[in-house]
Amino acid sequence: MIPKKTTVKDSHIVKIAVERENHMAQLINLDQRHPLASKIQDICNGWSISDHQNYALQFCESNNKKYVTEKNRNEIKNGSVLQLQYSPSKSASDAMETLLNGSPQEKVLRLKDLTSLSTDHTFALEFIKEKGLDRLIMMIEDVSQNNEEILKYSLSSFVELMEHGTVSWEVPENSFVARNIEIVRNFQKYPTNCGESALSNLENIVQCSSKYVLVAEDIKLQDILRLLQEVNSPVMRQNAIALLNALFVKADEARRRTIANTISAKQFRLALIGNGLGTEMTHQLYVLQTLTLGLLEKRMRMKMNAQDQDAHDKIKELRRIAFDDHTTALSQNDDHIRRGGGSGAGNINFSQYYKKLGFKCDINPAQDFIETPPGILALDCMVYFARNYTQQYAKIVRENSCRADEHECPFGRTSIELVKVLCDILRIGEPPAEQSGDFQPMFFTHDSPFEEFFCICVITLNRTWKDMRATAEDFTTTFSVVREQIQRTLKCRPENLEDFRNKIALLPYQQITTLRQQERTSKEECDSTASAIVKLKEKISPHILELIKQQRLSFLIEGTRFSKYLRGTRTKDKFWYARLSPNHKVIHYGDCDEKNIPTLEELPKKLPISEIKQLLEGKECPHMKETRIRKSAVNLAFSITFENMDHSTLDFVAPDESIFNYWTDGINALLGQPMVSKQKNEDFDTLLSMEIKLRLLDTEGVDISKDPPPIPEDPENYDFCFES
Repeated sequence: MIPKKTTVKDSHIVKIAVERENHMAQLINLDQRHPLASKIQDICNGWSISDHQNYALQFCESNNKKYVTEKNRNEIKNGSVLQLQYSPSKSASDAMETLLNGSPQEKVLRLKDLTSLSTDHTFALEFIKEKGLDRLIMMIEDVSQNNEEILKYSLSSFVELMEHGTVSWEVPENSFVARNIEIVRNFQKYPTNCGESALSNLENIVQCSSKYVLVAEDIKLQDILRLLQEVNSPVMRQNAIALLNALFVKADEARRRTIANTISAKQFRLALIGNGLGTEMTHQLYVLQTLTLGLLEKRMRMKMNAQDQDAHDKIKELRRIAFDDHTTALSQNDDHIRRGGGSGAGNINFSQYYKKLGFKCDINPAQDFIETPPGILALDCMVYFARNYTQQYAKIVRENSCRADEHECPFGRTSIELVKVLCDILRIGEPPAEQSGDFQPMFFTHDSPFEEFFCICVITLNRTWKDMRATAEDFTTTFSVVREQIQRTLKCRPENLEDFRNKIALLPYQQITTLRQQERTSKEECDSTASAIVKLKEKISPHILELIKQQRLSFLIEGTRFSKYLRGTRTKDKFWYARLSPNHKVIHYGDCDEKNIPTLEELPKKLPISEIKQLLEGKECPHMKETRIRKSAVNLAFSITFENMDHSTLDFVAPDESIFNYWTDGINALLGQPMVSKQKNEDFDTLLSMEIKLRLLDTEGVDISKDPPPIPEDPENYDFCFES
């Protein structure tokens, strides 16, 4: 019997199906080394199509309608189904013909197709080359156009075309800007999609065009407020807040304060956080929160000037409010006292009161506000507390001035340090993070949120100082507890300041101590150096590593939603999903929306694990080479390189550090490489500690010697007698 000839698998050839409407599909072998044009000609010949140059292949998945090009042809895998369609140049030419000479109904149908086609970069370039963008601008500017569908799809197509970044936002003229402003200001007259697109256009014009002045002049804050109050569309609301953020960033200092004062009004605050919060909405609100709190940076970095009469008056006001009954007589001569120190009965008396207020420099308290941060911002917060919570302020100061020196809580010194801690926790002065960040709804529930936040925290600080029976030597330790109280409460996302007050009251010093002990117990290593314990660790370590590996692979099988990045910048409302197949052989990935989790079958692209060459992290990633990329994004970036494609990578930016660690560990495990993330080490230590403790439960109360017991000496003889 003659053995059958065995075929050698060629990795360059993929078996695919090509469909065409009203025709039988063709099953072909596509050689990735040959030009696409020649293969398209062969396919056209199979269907007796003569003008093959007017055709192209196109992916036909529901979330991937891109044209196949020489650059992305490596996305074609065995079993892929493609469609033969008119080429991008032919489609762009036909679209222009319809937009110029077609009937209104034909234009609507063509524009509807154009909205989806414009997401493809190849088509977008061809359409722009055909002056299609200019035609869309004319159609959008045409105020006599009564067909809402034409306007809606024209705006949507324009947005998609501009997303590719090939055309400058300086191109649209003033008339186009004015038209978008008119749509936003009269949003009730237009379909919701028109408002969404117009807001997106205006945001980009503010960010990327010199015409942002037109938007800043004509879009009033009241227009945005009215929109937020009346519109239910989540996309339109988040685009409105994104426009507000863009206007805020571009504005000068005076304009920023005007915007901040306007949105701090109750009706504006309620409109901002009134409806449900999705991922993108939360991010936009976080950006707005960061920008408004960032206005405190100027005061935070400002040293107290010796010539600043207002600041000196505030210091005197602190003294008067706290010791009003005691300083009435002395106040009459207050204006004659030199602030820099010196002799005289007045100075001595006032320095005593400033010492009771807890200032380090009681002769000249202005010296306490030289350090930045918190600078003069600390004085602002202290005066706010004294004016608005006078009884509590006086009580705190007088209680501490009557205590024994070693247990007094110096109000001045602790308040200044507290403001410094709060600025650090809220990252005041830092730009907003690229991704969602830490949005706190309570900062949109009061006219002076930071000052109110300080008032609650300073009362908590005083209570914690009492609970700890702290002294001056415990200053750093006390603030570590207070910082933890604040951070743990903020993690609960309190809805308002009263909610924050109630939640932080549930975390006294005793509770923090208990939580720390519990966490320490759950995380601490078994620090025993007994040889038996060391050997036990060595024995069970491989099992622990295998557990971590299986958990990482399970996480990859569940999959993750990633944000898309274009030229190192996060793309708003664009996501893709990646997940590992249950057999650990293939990574499936593809575009997705914000809410739904796609199944394996819905993810069109596949990456066999066998084709992975290596894993790159951080600045080594190709998509992180740009110098303007934020450090936070670089630290969460990783890329997969392919064995047979030297210049192609699959690029990721994880939503947070935990997901970054899980994915990099999982990919290393699939490649047979050691898992090296910080999270892996923490998980290993925790699991190993727990396993050791479980196995040693029966030895509780038994002293395990550090060294094994000594081996007994040899007996005198070996004449043993055994009697049954």
